[in-house]
Amino acid sequence: MRILVVGAGAVGGYFGGRLLEKGVDVTFLVREKRKQQLEKRGLVIRSVHGDAQLTPKLLVAGEEAAPFDVVIFSNKAYHLPEAIRDVKPYVGEGTLILPLLNGIAHMDLLWQEFGKENVLGGLCFIETTLAEDGTIIQSSPTHTVKFGEWSGEITQRVKRLDDLFSSCNARFELSEQIVTDMWHKYLFIAAMSGVTTLFRVPMGLVCSGEYGQEILLALLKEIGAIMRAHGAPIEDGIEEKQWAQMNSMPPQMKSSMQRDMEKGQMVEVDHLQGYLLQLAKQHQITTPLLKAVYHHLKLYERQRG
Repeated sequence: MRILVVGAGAVGGYFGGRLLEKGVDVTFLVREKRKQQLEKRGLVIRSVHGDAQLTPKLLVAGEEAAPFDVVIFSNKAYHLPEAIRDVKPYVGEGTLILPLLNGIAHMDLLWQEFGKENVLGGLCFIETTLAEDGTIIQSSPTHTVKFGEWSGEITQRVKRLDDLFSSCNARFELSEQIVTDMWHKYLFIAAMSGVTTLFRVPMGLVCSGEYGQEILLALLKEIGAIMRAHGAPIEDGIEEKQWAQMNSMPPQMKSSMQRDMEKGQMVEVDHLQGYLLQLAKQHQITTPLLKAVYHHLKLYERQRG
């Protein structure tokens, strides 16, 4: 199977690189600047799970190539419309679409553009960043992708993917409840990115002090209430479970949104916290903490210009 990874940044470059390292036929769809960087230095991964330096196949939008069997979207949500436009010439009738974006809002656009039957559910858990020289620096014990049919069925096509992804130096899990998994990840990342950007400190410091624990759990409960009102299939008690999980994380752990903020880059506030606030308004859920997080992030956006 031929795989096209949209982007060769911190997420796509890492997981695509691990597949390439295994010997999978992977091509990266990149911008010209990233192409030049990769041609000069190769795809360089520095990771707690082992380093790699690879020579990837590269494609720039507009160049000719036959349709791919699988397209993995690893870009930020605010680049999705552009990424869809760039990738369409490489999508055939049977091409599977696997998104690794945070949140849920992107699914409607992908279904609209590629057909619901062609789009899998997907997510990833990883702490990784792209250094100025293009090196992918991966620092978390977890480096996991989950994927599956929206229906929960274990079809032949996801079995083939599971076989393709097996035995590489990253964890790829075939899920029978990918919709629940995606909502759970959304709850986790919206809360974690919210508190780490609001206080601009790693998780260990967020959880410390007289009110840190109380604020974190209250934010998780606000988001959980929105999701339940919307009919999302999340577990009972998931907020407390994730609260405990966040307390057990390495104290230096940061969210990717916090890292983007520290670099002065764009953030996915509208796709994550903003979409939740739309649902809250629709279902008349009170969310003072989520509003504070959103307002802070929008002020940051205004200041960066």
